[in-house]
Amino acid sequence: MSPSPTEAESPEVTAQEWWRSAVIYQVYPRSFADSNGDGIGDLPGIISRLPHLTSLGVDALWLSPFYVSPQADAGYDIADYTDVDPVFGTIADFDRLVAEAHDAGLRVIVDLVPNHSSDEHPWFAEALASPAGSPARDRYIFRDGQGENGDEPPNNWESVFGGGAWHRVNDGQWYLHLFDVKQPDFNWANREVVEFFDRVLRFWLDRGVDGFRVDVAHALVKDEFLPDVETWVAELETGDNRGPMWDQEAVHDIYRHWHRVVSSYGSDRMLVAEAWVAPAARIARYVRPDEMQQAFNFLYMLAGWDAGRLREAIDESIAANTAVGATTTWVLSNHDCIRHASRFGLSDPTHWSSGIGPNDEQPDAVLGLDRARAATLLTLALPGSVYLYQGEELGLPEVTQLPASVRQDPTFFRSGGAEIGRDGCRVPLPWEADAPAFGFGPSSASWLPQPDSFRQHAADVEERSPGSTLDLYRRAIRLRSQLSLGTGRLEWLPASASIVDFRNSDVLVITNFGEEPVDLPEGEVLIASSDSAVLDGRLSPNATVWLR
Repeated sequence: MSPSPTEAESPEVTAQEWWRSAVIYQVYPRSFADSNGDGIGDLPGIISRLPHLTSLGVDALWLSPFYVSPQADAGYDIADYTDVDPVFGTIADFDRLVAEAHDAGLRVIVDLVPNHSSDEHPWFAEALASPAGSPARDRYIFRDGQGENGDEPPNNWESVFGGGAWHRVNDGQWYLHLFDVKQPDFNWANREVVEFFDRVLRFWLDRGVDGFRVDVAHALVKDEFLPDVETWVAELETGDNRGPMWDQEAVHDIYRHWHRVVSSYGSDRMLVAEAWVAPAARIARYVRPDEMQQAFNFLYMLAGWDAGRLREAIDESIAANTAVGATTTWVLSNHDCIRHASRFGLSDPTHWSSGIGPNDEQPDAVLGLDRARAATLLTLALPGSVYLYQGEELGLPEVTQLPASVRQDPTFFRSGGAEIGRDGCRVPLPWEADAPAFGFGPSSASWLPQPDSFRQHAADVEERSPGSTLDLYRRAIRLRSQLSLGTGRLEWLPASASIVDFRNSDVLVITNFGEEPVDLPEGEVLIASSDSAVLDGRLSPNATVWLR
């Protein structure tokens, strides 16, 4: 009989299975650190800031794409999968980054984008120059159109970025792009595609990477009949987000194969799925013993600042992953969503959208940061692995006042501005309060403008400020390691409408989601989310404490 979520023991973590309890830090290269003053972050810039990651106490860094790309979607449109875009540096810079990270005790995970390439990839150029039905076209998903003259797209699918998911080429055929028009989808039924990505995996594994984050891992396989979406409405209404382009059964064959490729380099290499799949039992299928090692826990991220929803997400996630022998990942922010310091400051702190613009409701910055710090402390106390997004350790808010003239996210343009897009969470980091571009680089250039409010969040300011968000993250990550919380055991305490409280090993974790202080039991305060979180034996609203 499987253990209940409250009794589930985390599987024993070995050095080879480091990811089971790791704290992993996402580096978005364009926005992390710029070494040459062109306003765009790069690999040498990341190398220069590795001491920040080691002092934070994380175990690994995950690099968002740095490959050769026309940058139509910030590097997720790849023209060469085995080289570094000159804007980010050289392959020698990458090798040095891996070597110095490893010397500092940090593992390195890189992004893999297997659903689509750039339309500037040599394969796609060859496809456009080849006739319908040719081997070159079969590497992608080309189809004839509907209607008397083929003027209508092959089906009614829509792009994630807005608008239709098909684009017509000069000879009349259409190709599928689930994302931007410059991101044609690969045909994973084609053997050349399978063999190509085997070579890509091995190229980076040979260079010493420790794992891969797999972009839209649930999208690679499409229903071979490409049916209109309406034929799947009944299944969509059951609560999971499957469709003819998502979470198809055959996708797992790909990851079983990749598991064999990656594990041939040692049992300490890993794969983590970005798969927007529900319910939790379906995402757990990606982390069965012969597939990936991890999958991002979007159920937890989507719960927002709500005690009941978070408790339910934690329960479902642990139960589903325990059933397949996997630990759970926990994540609050990434490069595709509003930073949680701002989401939690909205009137509805469970609201989810792609961005916040100047004409939208503006978050309460103080309330949002209080809740963000509390949520982070709760998250770091959970057994399993935690992913952090660059800048959250500084308490960075979403940048909500970007004008349309500086926006770069294709979501904004393809939706005609209806979707603000993700630029607000991608603004370059502030390192030094009194330097040009807040120390992002040696010049005042910054590919997205930084607001004046970033000055108070600059790393050098927070370094000198006991109790700062940076100080909180460092202390919490250190305690998490010392107390072995990542490999611990979760035990719920009696439920309350506005409280989340549980034990992990001998640590009692309490978060107050309510509007009034709550009495605390006796115990030593190990850490609290703010200086005012615990007053006169009571836990303040929007606060978390660890007790022993």
